[in-house]
Parts: sequence; structure tokens; C-alpha cells
Amino acid sequence: MALRRRKQRGNTLLEFGLCLVLLVPLYMSMVIMGMDLKRVMQTNQIARDTGHMFARWVDFSQTGNQNLVVRLASGLQMTRTSGGGVVILSKLMRIGTQQCTDGGVSTAQCTNLNKTVVTQRIVIGNKLLKTSKIATPSDAIVTSNGTLTAANYLKNSTAVATNFESILTLGDGELAFVTEAWFESPVRDFPTLNNRGPVYARSIF
Repeated sequence: MALRRRKQRGNTLLEFGLCLVLLVPLYMSMVIMGMDLKRVMQTNQIARDTGHMFARWVDFSQTGNQNLVVRLASGLQMTRTSGGGVVILSKLMRIGTQQCTDGGVSTAQCTNLNKTVVTQRIVIGNKLLKTSKIATPSDAIVTSNGTLTAANYLKNSTAVATNFESILTLGDGELAFVTEAWFESPVRDFPTLNNRGPVYARSIF
């Protein structure tokens, strides 16, 4: 009987070990997915709330208003100029003949005619983390308050939002306010998962 009990204990330990081989990876995957899901929800909320304010003409070139975004991202390790996240604000406009005329540019010289362009770009957080999926106007044509002059958004090719028209088609002179948010995955440094990129969300108003 004693020998039989020892054999049973050995079998139990073996079965437990085999179960752990399956259950531990499953458990870790559930934890990782839960953490990422929480970060996705936070990122979406930040993009939506910031975009809503941006569309209501809140001036995010002002330090005080940028601090509002930082507070929205509380707990995500983002500061106004650095950290583990970035929020990119873009005001877009579809250029028609009237917009060229209003900007003092002839139709012949208006190289961005019939294109959607960035007229304002503001970046809050870590500019080195990610760039916009919509457009990346040259830093040289973006003023200190984030706006682009008419001459630049009507003629400079880097102002064109090449990846936007497949998402939303605007009429001539119509505006769109786009907010993009990137935040580092909470498990980016987990073994074998250190190539996980930042979580991304976008809102358009």
C-alpha cells in the first residue's frame, strides 16, 4: 500500500507539471492581452477627447491646453515634450480653386489644387516615438503655433495628406480635425515581446 501511494504521488506531480506547461503560457497570454486591451481603451479615449476639443477650436499651441492632454494621459508616462506617448493634431483642408485664390496663389501655381492638405500641425509628447499616418509636413514650413502659411499649404508637397482621402473625402474648402495618439505597450519589455509597437488610435471630427 505504501509503495502504491508513492507511485500515485509521483503520477500526480507528473500530471501537474504537464498541466503547467500548458496553463502558464495561457495565463501569461491572458494577462498580456488584458494589459494591452486596457491601454487600447485609454488611447482611444485620449484621442477622442482631445479631438473633440480640437474640433471646437481649443488652441493646443498654448502650454496650458497641452497640459490638459497630459492630464488626460495620466499614468501613461507622457509629458508635454517627451515620455512614452505622443498626440498628433492635424487640421486638414481640401484645396479647390477658391482656396487658391483666397490664398493669393494663381491656379497655375497652386500645385496642391484638388488635394487635401495640412493647414495646422501640433505635436504633444514624444515627437520621436512615432510620426503621423496622415501626413508629415516639413518642420521648416510649420510655424511656432503649428500653423502653415497659405503659400506653403497651397504649394509645398510635404503638406499633402496623401493617406487621408482613402479614409474620408472632403469637399473643396471643407475642414477635418484629426487626432492621432500613440502610447507604448505596457508589455513592450516582456521577454520575446520587446518588439511590440506603441498602441495607436485615431479620431476624426
